[in-house]
Amino acid sequence: MSSFFDLLRDPLLDDMDVDGVIRLDLHRKMLAKKRMLRDVFTEFHHLFKKLDLKYFTGNGAEIELGAGISPMRDSYPNVLATDIVDSPYLDKVINAESMDLADNSVRTIYGQNCFHHFPRPDKFLFELERVLIPGGGAILLEPYYGPFASFLFKRLFRTEGFDKAFPAWETPVEGPMNGANQALSYIVFVRDRAELERKHPSLKIVHEQRAGNYLKYVISGGLNFRQLLPDSMTGMVSFIEKLLWPFNRWFALHHIVVIKKNSA
Repeated sequence: MSSFFDLLRDPLLDDMDVDGVIRLDLHRKMLAKKRMLRDVFTEFHHLFKKLDLKYFTGNGAEIELGAGISPMRDSYPNVLATDIVDSPYLDKVINAESMDLADNSVRTIYGQNCFHHFPRPDKFLFELERVLIPGGGAILLEPYYGPFASFLFKRLFRTEGFDKAFPAWETPVEGPMNGANQALSYIVFVRDRAELERKHPSLKIVHEQRAGNYLKYVISGGLNFRQLLPDSMTGMVSFIEKLLWPFNRWFALHHIVVIKKNSA
């Protein structure tokens, strides 16, 4: 199976150092040639904003961590685009485990596929408690833990694992991208939820849902693999996704977790 995925890997990314600064430039080139994938990211942006308006209250900054090459700022200019790696396309460098942000200053923290790269997630959660205003929160999109996602993510990336049975929250990562456990959101927010609530009583999971655009994501090849169908078929693929909605619990690849800081 790994050999099959190697054949699908886009040659543009041959020998790419996932922890190097060139990664963002190469992924930007990949995104530029894939309208289908751009649609996936834009759908995530609009879903994030919808969830922010539904669940959070109060005034404060809106900040995206790990913004990479498709920041929410592209859809919502007021969202600060940050990453742990410096880039001319972003607004600020922020380490999620030690944020250069004032106490009680942030309404919303957005994170798209970045939580599982945090080697010490407890530090990030303590930082959420510090920087969020009461009534604010975090919206995190992460690899899902259903049957198809569990099968695929174990085999998809050579630099990341997917281990739902890993005993600890801390992951012995080798760099900003290398060595992550893509099952971390399952471990912290599902398997060990009671421990999460005990250690971080001011944070509450108020919503979780599966993302339904997994078919476009797979067919587009994401940021690392060849696209399987032309962009002209994006509309048809979106229609099929709607028909497959009842089966999301088995086939979804990502889920969204909404965490709110107590308002009292």
